Amino acid sequence: MSTYTKKETSERLSKVTFLFLFFGIWLSLPFLNADFNDERTIQFLKAIFPINLLSIALFFINTELVMPRILPKYGVQRYIISLIALIIFFIGLQYFLKEAFIPPHPNPKFRAFNLGRFAAFNVFPVIMIGAISAVYGFINYLTKQDKSRQEEKQERLQSELSFLRSQISPHFIFNVLNSIVYLIRSKSENAESVTIKLSELMRYMLYESDDSQVSLDRELKYLQNYIELQKVRFEDDVEINLKMEGNIGNQLIEPMLMIPFVENAFKHGVGMILDPVIDIFVHCETDELTYKIKNKIAPESTDDKDKSSGIGLRNVKRRLELLYPNAHSLEISKRDEWFEVEMKIKFKKIGES
Repeated sequence: MSTYTKKETSERLSKVTFLFLFFGIWLSLPFLNADFNDERTIQFLKAIFPINLLSIALFFINTELVMPRILPKYGVQRYIISLIALIIFFIGLQYFLKEAFIPPHPNPKFRAFNLGRFAAFNVFPVIMIGAISAVYGFINYLTKQDKSRQEEKQERLQSELSFLRSQISPHFIFNVLNSIVYLIRSKSENAESVTIKLSELMRYMLYESDDSQVSLDRELKYLQNYIELQKVRFEDDVEINLKMEGNIGNQLIEPMLMIPFVENAFKHGVGMILDPVIDIFVHCETDELTYKIKNKIAPESTDDKDKSSGIGLRNVKRRLELLYPNAHSLEISKRDEWFEVEMKIKFKKIGES
């Protein structure tokens, strides 16, 4: 069963309304100011109404058959030639039916062929319907072309987004496995509990993060679990401060969007650094999230030679561009011995893509 968005439903309703109004007015024209007391007039109306239904056939043959099949493949010139041929055919068909079914006029003068009357009652109406159908069909054609371009663009963006998401998994696994290796080598009692914690994190990463959007509380729970894992690894060697405040609930957010900044802080904010500190701050309003990360860095980290350095940050920058255009800000700065990141995003509403 096909489903339509509100915009598509509105467009379809507008088209149907236009067609009903247009053809309702067109078919009712012969009845305006008609003398229903005249027997010949009544006979004329009975005959002309089904003949005028040909205008509906002309309209839809042009908009649904001729234009879609000829214009995209053969161009405007071939389409115009086809439309002219279609109009000529309907002029002849309409004239033949009128001559065959409409009672002849009692005055011999009006029974004789007259070019002016022929043009007024046969040529001009058919040309008008043909022209209106051409305009209507061309607008539909342009609309479909634009929709196809938008869908193609969306597919390209979705493919790029899928690729970016696929980069997160190996990047994350690589970093966390280093933590477990460290605990195993040091024969820490926490190795088993950390491995279980990792399994929970990976379950979220591999299954739940496949959703296009997740609730903020789930994403922050994942973030907390990751930080707890790192606390076990570094114990008291690193000061880790996490503060969350505001209205944190079921606001929707792109999954795995916050973790790269924390990974980057642990990667470059520990080691050969005096009194390492990592500060993480989350402030949530109803429609906006503010996310700040601050960590100490060593002077030599300015020229980081690790080729994998920055993969997560470049990844998240691109995902923000794709998923939150004109609805985010990202500031990354280095001040003295501190590396700071501040991200703000506007939450998506339910149903937004």
